Amino acid sequence: MEIMIVVAIIGLLSAIAIPNLLRARMNANESSAIYSLRSISTACESYRAADDPTSYPPDLNTLAQANPPYIDSVLAAGNKSGYLFQFIRTSANQYHATATPQIPNITGVRLFYVDESGVIRAGADASGAPI
Repeated sequence: MEIMIVVAIIGLLSAIAIPNLLRARMNANESSAIYSLRSISTACESYRAADDPTSYPPDLNTLAQANPPYIDSVLAAGNKSGYLFQFIRTSANQYHATATPQIPNITGVRLFYVDESGVIRAGADASGAPI
């Protein structure tokens, strides 16, 4: 009888704690995604300022392989803290980068987007387009 009470209490505490723990992890992943997009934006501007003639980098690997590197190799691979990152240079003077959850509603809920304006936008649609 006493064991059943202990098991019931543990089950109740788990039912309360686990969703909060998962939510905290998703929030941490989303914060990391925002920080990573800010890093990409800053790296792109630094790369553009140092390039002659001025242009944005063709991809994330170029930013990671510069000497010294503008971003780390993990971010350049496009997968960090439960988010997938995609970088597209649309012209020498335009780019956009997106961050989407690796497993929607598990590693994150929101999608994030940044372009040459440097403004990070958040949204909940699957396209990753600016909001």
